[in-house]
Amino acid sequence: MVMLFVLKLGGSLFGHAPDILRRVADSGSDVLVVPGGGPFADLIREIDLERGLSANAAHWMAVLAMDQYAYYLHDKTGIELTPLLVRKKGVRIILPYEVLRRQDELPHSWDVTSDTIAAWMAYKTASDFIKATDVDGVMLEGQLQETVDASTLKGRETCVDRAMPGFLVEHGMDALIINGTVEGRLEDALKGKTVKGTKIRGK
Repeated sequence: MVMLFVLKLGGSLFGHAPDILRRVADSGSDVLVVPGGGPFADLIREIDLERGLSANAAHWMAVLAMDQYAYYLHDKTGIELTPLLVRKKGVRIILPYEVLRRQDELPHSWDVTSDTIAAWMAYKTASDFIKATDVDGVMLEGQLQETVDASTLKGRETCVDRAMPGFLVEHGMDALIINGTVEGRLEDALKGKTVKGTKIRGK
């Protein structure tokens, strides 16, 4: 069986993302990249605040924003796009909209963002789950947490969305949160090395 990682590439990494993905591709790992919403989803949030959108419209517009990020990453790196949630060798960038239209299993809410969508994709493919963002990990009371139980993050404002901790607990999953702007850290994590970051334990 292919050892697959699902990598959520946060929208906060928009300016760094192409370079990060080139390094991921050079690492030789098998990675399914889930793009965040980035500035594309920020626009949907603004429209929702100003004009008011139904939960369904906001959800699907935000998921389409993830697709826009995916096309941006493909344009800058040449890494393959895929609408299929399957295990496969190499590095690919998922187009979330087509996947979620076929399997609409997540709540339609701003609590469920690309973080929980990526966790769901990791669950569906039985993959290790990494979220790369622009901070070193989960901070509680001003301290970086090397490990933290997902249950303790429910209802807290952290670097993951509000729904993800509950999803990890419900499905017995772990997640690794690392700073993608630090060169070498993500590549080491994909090789199974211990890196600075936060392991969120849902098991």
